[in-house]
Amino acid sequence: MSATATATPTDGRAVGTAIACYTLWGLLPLLFMAMAAHGFTAPEILAHRAVWSVFIAAIVLLLAGQSAEARKALSNPRIFGWLIVSALLIGTNWSLYVVATTHHATLEASLGYYINPLLNMAAGAVLFREKIDRLSGLAIGLAAVGVVIQTIALGHVPIIGLTLALTFCAYAVIRKRVQASAQTGLFVECLVLLPIGATFLGWLVTHGQAVGFSSPTGLAWALFSGPATVIPLALFAWSARRLPLSTVGFIQFLAPTLQFACGVWAGEKLTLLRIISFGFIWAGAGVFAAAAFRRSRAAREAIRAVETV
Repeated sequence: MSATATATPTDGRAVGTAIACYTLWGLLPLLFMAMAAHGFTAPEILAHRAVWSVFIAAIVLLLAGQSAEARKALSNPRIFGWLIVSALLIGTNWSLYVVATTHHATLEASLGYYINPLLNMAAGAVLFREKIDRLSGLAIGLAAVGVVIQTIALGHVPIIGLTLALTFCAYAVIRKRVQASAQTGLFVECLVLLPIGATFLGWLVTHGQAVGFSSPTGLAWALFSGPATVIPLALFAWSARRLPLSTVGFIQFLAPTLQFACGVWAGEKLTLLRIISFGFIWAGAGVFAAAAFRRSRAAREAIRAVETV
């Protein structure tokens, strides 16, 4: 696998796209909470996401004029194989996230997405030779302390948060390196997940348990899950291929901050120990942000120096 887009920390369009992506992801819990309040179970929400996403992804693919590339990806065993892996990773991530946000565990989910940028940084160092300075190392240490305190506060290892972080980090690495455009990769991933979602929806319909087909309102919620799923993923895949993982990780702190706010707004229990744990994680995020700012400023100064020569 090899990246086909140049990774630069000063790509304004890619940075703006990443900000839009993580804002939408940060507000996504509100959609799932609303669907759950309307009677949707977590498995049905996931099934609708898998089914309706493929149609939105197909429209995006056609608008981008990349249907030929999609056929080529499907016929190339290596590319298709990697996209199957990325589809399973994002499907697992979806599943845990929907369960968390519909079962009063949005705060733990936000923990995972606070940790994820630090995993991205580590992956960038190992796989893409991106440097980790002392501030970045300190950020990882602070976040690790936060995870330990969170484990004590919860009374168990935050499995949901850690798994969300790991699966999305692995997904980001694959999507950054696989030789397929953002639109093509997303369409193939949705195509891989389609049979799973369609089979489960068929079972629900057969047993009269499909909330999404029980009323016009239910169908509207179900259909809306398609673009709500595809648009952020498309924005992420496009920006991730054009930015260093460290830069993507910095911007990603926007999503868990919004998710945390959604969890608090929904009335999830916020004990003193959990506040302390998030305090360490927020401190790590702040240090990480400072390190990312220093790297970005150094990169801009280097570019200006070259231009003036």
